Amino acid sequence: MPETTSHRLIDAAQDLIRELKPLCFKDPVSHVYLPTEYAWDRHREYLERFGGAGGVPSGKKRVLMLGMNPGPWGMAQTGVPFGEVPAVRDWMGISGPVNKPENEHPKRPVDGFDCTRSEVSGRRLWGLFAGKYPNPEDFFEEHFVANYCPLVWMGETGKNITPDKLPQSEMVPVEKSCRKHLAAVITALDPEWLVGVGAYAEKKLIETVREYFPGREFRTGKILHPSPASPAANRGWEPQAERQLVEMGVW
Repeated sequence: MPETTSHRLIDAAQDLIRELKPLCFKDPVSHVYLPTEYAWDRHREYLERFGGAGGVPSGKKRVLMLGMNPGPWGMAQTGVPFGEVPAVRDWMGISGPVNKPENEHPKRPVDGFDCTRSEVSGRRLWGLFAGKYPNPEDFFEEHFVANYCPLVWMGETGKNITPDKLPQSEMVPVEKSCRKHLAAVITALDPEWLVGVGAYAEKKLIETVREYFPGREFRTGKILHPSPASPAANRGWEPQAERQLVEMGVW
């Protein structure tokens, strides 16, 4: 039986977990979550259900969208990129038990699908897609959403620490493994478009293509990141992002 696109994505995700799991991080990092590991069943369900295209096991995607790393109330709870609970449960139809991380921060509990906090970035991103594609299969027919890095870093206070704030020496092995994983995702999906959700993700797409696909042409671009920390995103993110996708020619 030939290996499906979803199976290739699952294998790549498991390889990334094995490589990232042993890594250690020093102060100011006090806690590290790896939701693709403790929420593996839900992450695998996302890859199995939506990694292929149109019911075709080897189906490719036209558009790969890439985020940075999980938010504490989104993917950290559900195992799905930008995984706002209502979007994952009610639109995608994914739900079920989620385990706890080994070292849980008291201010950042993992309650899985019982989490009542909203991941604003995920609510905005999946809200745009669900509004345009009421049936999730129609969206995932041509699109796929992944994260560059599945790790969540937190300080003693529970504050989220983004990858760009970590020492370069600690990020070298992380970057190497994440670029390798991203290259495997691109190979499996064979997309026409590589779209960064934010400038950081676009940069990582360009770096990975340069390293792993020299000489190959992809259409690349970015949309405004939906984070509430962005003043621009708080001024009507959905119409801005949709306009960017239309102007690029993705939509």
